[in-house]
Amino acid sequence: MIIYLHGFDSTSPGNHEKVMQLQFIDPDVRFISYSTLHPKHDMQHLLKEVSKHIELSDDKHPIICGVGLGGYWSERIGFLTGLKQVIFNPNLFPQENMEGRIDRPEEYADIGTKCVEDFRVKNAGRCLVVLSTHDELLDNSRSKSTLSPYYEIIWDEVQGHKFKSISHHLQAIKAFKEQA
Repeated sequence: MIIYLHGFDSTSPGNHEKVMQLQFIDPDVRFISYSTLHPKHDMQHLLKEVSKHIELSDDKHPIICGVGLGGYWSERIGFLTGLKQVIFNPNLFPQENMEGRIDRPEEYADIGTKCVEDFRVKNAGRCLVVLSTHDELLDNSRSKSTLSPYYEIIWDEVQGHKFKSISHHLQAIKAFKEQA
């Protein structure tokens, strides 16, 4: 099973394309939608939904995957539920760059302080990160600096922020998913 979390733009047709591409790895891809506008509510909703999907699956190696804001949530929700994560251009600092787009971006900073202390140390090796060199929205050199001490980083020279095509990374994702 692969759980897929969309980014801030939940209606982007690219979400359907990514789900279809992920089905080459595992036919059981589950899309979970969330509001994106209310971080504390989103976290509760995602924890509940992901836990429900885990209980309903007999997959021995499920993963959670997300792009942008979905990458932010995939890393945290995956850690809290015990799933390995694959994140594309994760928005690691939404409290800084979501100002004016959501009602309470400061809730992201609050969530960060309420998460398990040093969660990335405890999550080391359980997340695969794919960063675009051409991300037009985020500073991926900052993301690399933040994440590389804990996770493997793969650079993509072609895709932009929304990662329209993940097909070049399917083999790496499959291998990561199947690792014990």
